[in-house]
Amino acid sequence: MRDMRPKSRVAAFGSAGALLTATLIAGAVSAPAASADSRHGQDREAKGAAIAAARAAKAGIHWQDCPADWGLAKPIQCGYVSVPLDYAHPYGKQIKLAVDRIGNTGTKKERQGALVYNPGGPGGSGLRFPARVTSKNPVWANVAKAYDFVGFDPRGVGHSAAISCMDPQEFVKAPKMDPVPGSEADKLAQRKLAREYAEGCLHRTGRAMLQQMTTPNTARDLDVIRAALGEKKINYLGVSYGTYLGAVYGTLFPGHIRRMIVDSVVNPARENIWYEANLGQDVAFEGRWKDWQDWVAKNDATFHLGTTRDAVQAKWLQLRATAKKNPIGGVVGPAELLAFFQSAPYYDSAWVPVATVFSKYYAGDTQALVDAAAPNMSDTAGNISAENGNAVYTAVECTDAKWPTSWKKWDADNTRLNKKYPFLTWSNAWMNLPCATWPVKQQTPVNVKTGKGLPQVLIVQSTRDAATPYQGAVELHKRFKGSRLITEKDAGSHGVTGLVNPCINNRVDAYLLTGKVDKADVTCAPHATPKP
Repeated sequence: MRDMRPKSRVAAFGSAGALLTATLIAGAVSAPAASADSRHGQDREAKGAAIAAARAAKAGIHWQDCPADWGLAKPIQCGYVSVPLDYAHPYGKQIKLAVDRIGNTGTKKERQGALVYNPGGPGGSGLRFPARVTSKNPVWANVAKAYDFVGFDPRGVGHSAAISCMDPQEFVKAPKMDPVPGSEADKLAQRKLAREYAEGCLHRTGRAMLQQMTTPNTARDLDVIRAALGEKKINYLGVSYGTYLGAVYGTLFPGHIRRMIVDSVVNPARENIWYEANLGQDVAFEGRWKDWQDWVAKNDATFHLGTTRDAVQAKWLQLRATAKKNPIGGVVGPAELLAFFQSAPYYDSAWVPVATVFSKYYAGDTQALVDAAAPNMSDTAGNISAENGNAVYTAVECTDAKWPTSWKKWDADNTRLNKKYPFLTWSNAWMNLPCATWPVKQQTPVNVKTGKGLPQVLIVQSTRDAATPYQGAVELHKRFKGSRLITEKDAGSHGVTGLVNPCINNRVDAYLLTGKVDKADVTCAPHATPKP
């Protein structure tokens, strides 16, 4: 995520480092259910969404300069769209969603409508999207001529009725417990933290809001935003969890989409949302972690961390053991190390910075590591944002779908996976464990499928992606008939469309500007590997 991608956050409870970036995945839609009751509920929500959209179309958006503390300079404009908290009660409580935009840079004649963006999470803010135009990002220059770039904070995020699960300063405080348990007592302590976190979500957010933090509701919100923008159909770009939001939106509102690109795809199969999705990440992260170690070893002349993957891994384990025994600078333990180092398997843009800090540590500079991996307790705004992002991530994933409630199952699955895939497994488990004791009713994920009016969807995916493994793109490709898949082979940076790779960039431009896709699926060579 950041600019594509949500940024990695210090995970919450004692455990944490996982942080699965908002890139992660999340959410579900109430399924077409077998029972008449739940079908009736869905019908009510569909009607409620239509009522809310009609209201928003009339009201429009009162655009003005963005508030100074949002960090979005002119000519970007900001506004709000009102949506029902609960779509089954469209005339009940409303919440306001923050939206921003920048107009197309070309002529009136060149304009093709609004391109709405979601960076992932759940919990990521899309408000930085119009800044791709003001910063003159060359990858998006052609598309910017034709489209207004529109971003938004999804429900519960940032400026859109933000939710919270714990005190933000407590959330970021370090050092946290080592995510890898050394004993049953460690597991019990982590289970207690996860249960307390789930209770904190209920206490700080309230049942009414928490129950409505779902992917289907965010998809309905997206349709209300479409109406408020004055668009019959929207163009949509979703990355990471944003692909799942797009898949659910495409299922619920297939006739309201003009063009859709999904990049780094969450597997939308119901049985994958969300417990299995997180287990799948553990396997994929291990593979990408090894890719990074191979690269560090190849560049030993720069980093001096060993000439083989095993040598680099030995240095990592040594650093981890040192931090466990005595947290570096008093604050960087194994959890904080993991939160920092996991950005390398996420994004190629982190390869050099992470390797540089790692290298400096072994050259005697421990301060660089403390600066990079420790929380900044004085950054209260940043800490509020990090806690909020994690709260939304948890609320959406836990409410979207039914999770195992048996600790035996969690323990067995993660113990088994940790043997072969130790990099992220336990950290990821603790991050998601609040879902086992979730205090509001869990939904059934939407059955993602092709509906009447769905256009050809463009799917972009790298084969070595850690956060959203490749199989997700294959699965969505099957479900969305007529879709096209662009595969970036032997690459694994999360969020492909923002990278420089002409084989991909040119096809994204062609699709958004002309609607054209290749006659068959395409495989592209990888983008350039980072240079130290």
